[in-house]
Amino acid sequence: MSPERGQAHTLEAVIAGLLLLSSVVFAMQMTAVTPLSASTSSQHIENQQRSVAQGVLATAADRGALSTSVRYWNDTDGRFHGTPDIGFYTNEPPDTTFGQILERTLDERSISYNVYLRYRRPSGGIATRRMIYRGRPSDNAVSAARTVTLGPDDPLMRPDETANESVTVGSASRYPVQRVGTSVYNVVRVEVVAWRI
Repeated sequence: MSPERGQAHTLEAVIAGLLLLSSVVFAMQMTAVTPLSASTSSQHIENQQRSVAQGVLATAADRGALSTSVRYWNDTDGRFHGTPDIGFYTNEPPDTTFGQILERTLDERSISYNVYLRYRRPSGGIATRRMIYRGRPSDNAVSAARTVTLGPDDPLMRPDETANESVTVGSASRYPVQRVGTSVYNVVRVEVVAWRI
């Protein structure tokens, strides 16, 4: 073999090696997974948790339990029935049908959650009140929401979830949701924020 031919083969081998190496590097950069990348499995888990939270709200709304829980208010103490002085639930959900649905569906799956009530203020803007607060949600938390329309004559609820006909949302002195309309008292957005423990 002539020296020129040997040099040509060597040069071809070097170029082929460089092409192969650059292809491998390019492929690795295209499929690199960093700690900040959302993996398919974590996205799937988040979608599942969002569906579960939406299902909880839909079930509670179908049973009338969502509206009942929004009105599960002790107007004398100025807080939800059975809550400490802070006025919202922390460890256990409310002793209502909605609370039981949350417990059976989310607690038993080791999913933590917060529940917020958001409603319009008479002066404009949105007010937020905690119903259940179990801490700061993780970065992969999901949320689902459903609205409850309140009329001025809707009664507040007693601890046993029966209607207290003598105190309505319109006549209560300490009910946090204020009137913004005449036939419709206010619309409350019940939001569940859920995350894996």
